[in-house]
Amino acid sequence: MTKAKEELAEVLEQLKQLRDELALKIHLGSMEAKSEWEELEQKWSDFEAKARLDETAEGLGQAVSLLAEEIKAGYDRIRKAL
Repeated sequence: MTKAKEELAEVLEQLKQLRDELALKIHLGSMEAKSEWEELEQKWSDFEAKARLDETAEGLGQAVSLLAEEIKAGYDRIRKAL
């Protein structure tokens, strides 16, 4: 496995774990957190699909990295709100 694939797999696993933790808590959260959660769920679907593509395609690695950072920042905001 290439280094890029290993890093992507690690980011995917970290986000998956954080997502699972938040999913358990979100039903107790505020309406604002729930709204943000719904937006992040769509981004998560996009990220997961892109992460499964061949990341050797030009520019895909950067796009996936940016999307991962955006999702993580959103999860962090929700975590703080809870």
